[in-house]
Amino acid sequence: MYQIISNIARKFFSDAQVFKIGFNISPMYRRSTGRVIEVSEDLLKVKIKIPISWKNKNYVGTIFGGSLYSATDPVYMIQLIHILGSDYVIWDKAAEIKYRKPAKKSAYAEFIFSEKEIENIKKEVAEKKEIDLVKDLQITDGKDETYCELKKIIYIADKAYYKEKKKKLQS
Repeated sequence: MYQIISNIARKFFSDAQVFKIGFNISPMYRRSTGRVIEVSEDLLKVKIKIPISWKNKNYVGTIFGGSLYSATDPVYMIQLIHILGSDYVIWDKAAEIKYRKPAKKSAYAEFIFSEKEIENIKKEVAEKKEIDLVKDLQITDGKDETYCELKKIIYIADKAYYKEKKKKLQS
Protein backbone atom coordinates (compact mmCIF):
# COMPACT_ATOMS: atom_id res chain seq x y z
CA MET A 1 0.00 0.00 0.00
CA TYR A 2 2.77 2.46 0.96
CA GLN A 3 4.61 1.85 -2.33
CA ILE A 4 1.45 2.54 -4.36
CA ILE A 5 0.79 5.80 -2.52
CA SER A 6 4.48 6.73 -2.84
CA ASN A 7 4.44 6.14 -6.62
CA ILE A 8 1.37 8.33 -7.04
CA ALA A 9 2.83 11.09 -4.83
CA ARG A 10 6.04 11.12 -6.94
CA LYS A 11 4.02 12.54 -9.81
CA PHE A 12 3.49 15.72 -7.80
CA PHE A 13 6.42 15.90 -5.35
CA SER A 14 10.16 15.21 -5.32
CA ASP A 15 11.48 11.91 -3.95
CA ALA A 16 12.81 13.76 -0.90
CA GLN A 17 9.42 15.34 -0.19
CA VAL A 18 7.62 12.03 -0.62
CA PHE A 19 10.11 10.32 1.69
CA LYS A 20 9.77 12.95 4.42
CA ILE A 21 6.02 13.43 4.24
CA GLY A 22 5.38 9.70 3.78
CA PHE A 23 7.29 8.80 6.91
CA ASN A 24 5.77 11.58 8.98
CA ILE A 25 2.14 10.76 8.12
CA SER A 26 2.54 6.96 8.19
CA PRO A 27 0.71 5.53 11.22
CA MET A 28 3.37 2.86 11.76
CA TYR A 29 6.12 5.48 11.93
CA ARG A 30 4.14 8.07 13.89
CA ARG A 31 3.71 5.56 16.72
CA SER A 32 7.51 5.44 17.11
CA THR A 33 7.33 9.17 18.02
CA GLY A 34 10.17 9.84 15.55
CA ARG A 35 9.92 12.56 12.91
CA VAL A 36 11.91 12.89 9.71
CA ILE A 37 13.20 16.46 9.78
CA GLU A 38 15.59 16.52 6.83
CA VAL A 39 16.06 14.57 3.59
CA SER A 40 18.65 15.42 0.95
CA GLU A 41 17.40 15.62 -2.63
CA ASP A 42 19.43 12.53 -3.56
CA LEU A 43 18.10 10.66 -0.46
CA LEU A 44 21.65 9.90 0.67
CA LYS A 45 21.10 11.74 3.96
CA VAL A 46 18.08 11.49 6.25
CA LYS A 47 17.90 13.13 9.66
CA ILE A 48 15.32 12.26 12.29
CA LYS A 49 14.30 13.73 15.61
CA ILE A 50 12.76 11.83 18.49
CA PRO A 51 11.24 14.57 20.65
CA ILE A 52 10.80 13.70 24.30
CA SER A 53 7.12 13.83 25.20
CA TRP A 54 4.49 12.17 27.33
CA LYS A 55 4.04 9.66 24.48
CA ASN A 56 7.52 8.18 24.86
CA LYS A 57 8.65 8.90 28.42
CA ASN A 58 9.32 5.81 30.46
CA TYR A 59 8.85 5.22 34.18
CA VAL A 60 11.93 7.28 35.10
CA GLY A 61 11.19 10.21 32.75
CA THR A 62 13.62 9.45 29.90
CA ILE A 63 12.84 8.40 26.32
CA PHE A 64 11.69 4.78 26.25
CA GLY A 65 14.34 2.60 24.59
CA GLY A 66 11.73 1.06 22.30
CA SER A 67 10.94 4.52 20.91
CA LEU A 68 14.62 5.16 20.25
CA TYR A 69 14.91 1.91 18.35
CA SER A 70 11.59 1.96 16.49
CA ALA A 71 12.17 5.50 15.21
CA THR A 72 15.37 4.29 13.53
CA ASP A 73 14.26 0.82 12.45
CA PRO A 74 12.82 1.30 8.94
CA VAL A 75 14.90 4.22 7.68
CA TYR A 76 17.98 2.55 6.14
CA MET A 77 15.88 -0.12 4.40
CA ILE A 78 13.41 2.31 2.85
CA GLN A 79 16.20 4.76 2.02
CA LEU A 80 17.99 2.01 0.05
CA ILE A 81 14.79 0.89 -1.67
CA HIS A 82 14.41 4.41 -3.04
CA ILE A 83 18.10 4.90 -3.88
CA LEU A 84 18.76 1.52 -5.52
CA GLY A 85 15.44 1.10 -7.29
CA SER A 86 13.30 -1.84 -8.29
CA ASP A 87 16.09 -4.16 -9.50
CA TYR A 88 16.95 -5.00 -5.89
CA VAL A 89 15.31 -6.76 -2.95
CA ILE A 90 16.10 -5.09 0.37
CA TRP A 91 15.18 -6.32 3.84
CA ASP A 92 16.17 -5.46 7.38
CA LYS A 93 17.88 -8.61 8.58
CA ALA A 94 19.14 -7.91 12.10
CA ALA A 95 19.80 -5.14 14.56
CA GLU A 96 21.67 -4.60 17.77
CA ILE A 97 21.29 -1.65 20.09
CA LYS A 98 23.56 -0.60 22.93
CA TYR A 99 22.21 1.98 25.34
CA ARG A 100 24.92 4.33 26.57
CA LYS A 101 23.07 7.05 28.45
CA PRO A 102 19.44 7.87 29.30
CA ALA A 103 17.84 10.29 26.83
CA LYS A 104 16.58 13.11 28.99
CA LYS A 105 15.91 15.43 26.05
CA SER A 106 15.12 15.09 22.35
CA ALA A 107 17.26 12.66 20.37
CA TYR A 108 18.58 12.77 16.79
CA ALA A 109 20.03 10.37 14.25
CA GLU A 110 21.50 10.80 10.77
CA PHE A 111 21.30 8.04 8.16
CA ILE A 112 24.03 8.65 5.61
CA PHE A 113 25.18 6.87 2.47
CA SER A 114 27.95 8.18 0.26
CA GLU A 115 27.79 7.91 -3.53
CA LYS A 116 30.85 5.65 -3.36
CA GLU A 117 29.09 3.39 -0.84
CA ILE A 118 26.09 3.06 -3.19
CA GLU A 119 28.43 2.26 -6.11
CA ASN A 120 30.15 -0.41 -3.97
CA ILE A 121 26.80 -1.93 -2.99
CA LYS A 122 25.76 -2.19 -6.65
CA LYS A 123 29.13 -3.67 -7.63
CA GLU A 124 29.13 -6.19 -4.79
CA VAL A 125 25.55 -7.31 -5.51
CA ALA A 126 26.39 -7.66 -9.22
CA GLU A 127 29.29 -9.97 -8.27
CA LYS A 128 27.78 -11.94 -5.36
CA LYS A 129 24.03 -11.62 -6.15
CA GLU A 130 23.25 -10.99 -2.45
CA ILE A 131 25.01 -9.25 0.43
CA ASP A 132 24.57 -8.30 4.05
CA LEU A 133 25.35 -4.62 4.53
CA VAL A 134 26.34 -3.51 8.03
CA LYS A 135 25.55 0.09 9.00
CA ASP A 136 26.39 1.71 12.32
CA LEU A 137 24.29 4.53 13.69
CA GLN A 138 24.38 6.76 16.74
CA ILE A 139 21.39 8.32 18.42
CA THR A 140 22.54 11.54 20.07
CA ASP A 141 21.32 14.76 21.61
CA GLY A 142 22.32 16.47 18.36
CA LYS A 143 25.60 17.65 19.83
CA ASP A 144 28.09 15.69 21.92
CA GLU A 145 26.03 13.21 23.99
CA THR A 146 25.44 9.69 22.62
CA TYR A 147 22.35 7.98 23.97
CA CYS A 148 22.78 4.72 22.11
CA GLU A 149 24.55 2.99 19.25
CA LEU A 150 22.91 0.74 16.71
CA LYS A 151 24.24 -1.82 14.28
CA LYS A 152 21.88 -2.68 11.44
CA ILE A 153 22.33 -5.56 9.02
CA ILE A 154 20.49 -5.03 5.75
CA TYR A 155 20.05 -7.80 3.20
CA ILE A 156 20.40 -6.65 -0.42
CA ALA A 157 19.94 -8.95 -3.41
CA ASP A 158 19.58 -8.83 -7.15
CA LYS A 159 15.81 -9.14 -7.70
CA ALA A 160 16.04 -11.82 -10.41
CA TYR A 161 18.43 -13.88 -8.27
CA TYR A 162 16.18 -13.49 -5.22
CA LYS A 163 13.08 -14.67 -7.12
CA GLU A 164 14.96 -17.72 -8.44
CA LYS A 165 16.33 -18.51 -4.97
CA LYS A 166 12.84 -18.23 -3.49
CA LYS A 167 11.45 -20.61 -6.13
CA LYS A 168 14.12 -23.19 -5.33
CA LEU A 169 13.37 -22.97 -1.61
CA GLN A 170 9.64 -23.45 -2.17
CA SER A 171 10.05 -26.57 -4.33
